[in-house]
Amino acid sequence: MKYYSLNQQSPKVSFKEATIKGQAPDKGLYFPESLPRLDKNWIAGINGKSNAALAFDVIQPYAGNDIPEDELRRIVAETVNFPSPLVQVNDHIFALELFHGPTLAFKDTGARFMSRCLGYFAKERSEKITVLVATSGDTGGAVAHGFYDVEGVDVVILYPSGKVSSVQEKQLTALGKNIHALEVNGTFDDCQRMVKQAFADESLTQKRVLTSANSINVARWLPQQFYYFFAYKQWSEKENPPVFCVPSGNFGNICAGMLAHISGLPAAHFIAACNANNVVPRYLHSGKYEVKEALPTLSNAMDVGDPSNFVRVLQLFGNNFINLKKMLSGYTITDAETKDTIKKVWEKTGYLTDPHGAVGYLSLQRYIAQHPGQKGIFLETAHPVKFYDVVEPLTGEKVPLPPSVERLLHLPKHSIVIDAAYPALKNYLLQH
Repeated sequence: MKYYSLNQQSPKVSFKEATIKGQAPDKGLYFPESLPRLDKNWIAGINGKSNAALAFDVIQPYAGNDIPEDELRRIVAETVNFPSPLVQVNDHIFALELFHGPTLAFKDTGARFMSRCLGYFAKERSEKITVLVATSGDTGGAVAHGFYDVEGVDVVILYPSGKVSSVQEKQLTALGKNIHALEVNGTFDDCQRMVKQAFADESLTQKRVLTSANSINVARWLPQQFYYFFAYKQWSEKENPPVFCVPSGNFGNICAGMLAHISGLPAAHFIAACNANNVVPRYLHSGKYEVKEALPTLSNAMDVGDPSNFVRVLQLFGNNFINLKKMLSGYTITDAETKDTIKKVWEKTGYLTDPHGAVGYLSLQRYIAQHPGQKGIFLETAHPVKFYDVVEPLTGEKVPLPPSVERLLHLPKHSIVIDAAYPALKNYLLQH
């Protein structure tokens, strides 16, 4: 499998090269040269496959010959060695719980897969690889845990000061060793812009091997297909495929789901559930794509004003707006509606959502109200404990602390505060 830049100005590369580079030299995102197709017999027999075997079959065409089969099977098995249960919330709505990994967020899947791939590739190199990543919340913790103490790899995480939850901040600042946190006086979009500038700066990349662990990296983006197949495996009404509703910020997650669908995953429709940062819902309504500065919300992992991965979504549909609208809807949910949803769902069903899940639940509820008879799955992307300061006042009950969080809360925070300007990041990378 070869990968080409969506900016069309860089040479095609292998999976290994795309993983190590992160972003193409022309600043474009890498995209697979061809999209694998899973045959109908494979889909029909999905319930007879283990999650590890299923995930291997999905990812193997993308990795090609760059990773030996036994090594890829090991990487995949370690990536998916925690459950992703499908939980019924009411007659029409189900939650796919993606918070049972080590950092209690859906990004554990992509981060664990990428860290193991990069660790394998790093063994063949003499120089150290630096993973440079911007986070709006959960990516930082997942990447920090996934790469912690991986030989030959340093991790530098940029996050917006005061705009991630206290639990999220501890997950990305408390580990130490090869994990370094930069606290940026700005927004996530500032962090993401600085990271992109670093990759485009040849005076820096000649001195330091940089790669990204954001979902712009194919090794982070592609394995997110796994849990869509896990959801369908657990779906009892195989003859009536579900609607998938995805809390969306940088659009890597929903893009992976739509890629899975094009490859053979049965799905009735996809919904991009957004907060006030609603570039894509506005685009789907008006046909005009206009980026805006990110606004802070309760569902902070979705606070993205210029979603990087949406260009991949467009590519999946040949940049055809009409075909895209047939398969994708978008909804905008306010903070007030998010709080109201957390409270009402808890009171009516006993199911506790986090703010991102609440945005997903309400978007799916609104879609089903407009399409009677449909049933769907919203992705519960983070454990509610990561947002206990939002959730607990609404339910009146304490959210139990998982052991992984309890251990972190007693560790000191280690971060370096920098300005939201590229020279500050470049100076750090050259001096450390």
